[in-house]
Amino acid sequence: QVTLVESGGGLVQPGGSLRLVCAASGDTLSINTMAWYRRTPGRQRELVALITHDYTTGIGHSVTGRCTISRDTDKTKVYLQMTNLKPEDTAVYYCNADTWRSGDYWGQGTQVTVSS
Repeated sequence: QVTLVESGGGLVQPGGSLRLVCAASGDTLSINTMAWYRRTPGRQRELVALITHDYTTGIGHSVTGRCTISRDTDKTKVYLQMTNLKPEDTAVYYCNADTWRSGDYWGQGTQVTVSS
């Protein structure tokens, strides 16, 4: 099993920056891809960014050019650096880990609010 804990959310003004952190514990050696998703009320869950076991990254269309994803070499932490934040980035951000041994895991989420 893998446990994921997100942190770093909060209130930020439009144009500001934020770094989200996802800390993984448990069977971290079985983690393949880690990703950040977000969800706003009334909308489907949206992929923000992902990073594979070999550090290949993918960024969602709505945040291209404004987000960077990275991870520690021991796979215990994943970071999402967001810049030039917009009100439409307001959402609950969730960390996801895909493992080869026991499937998908999700964190509890961290709220990001972009507002002046």
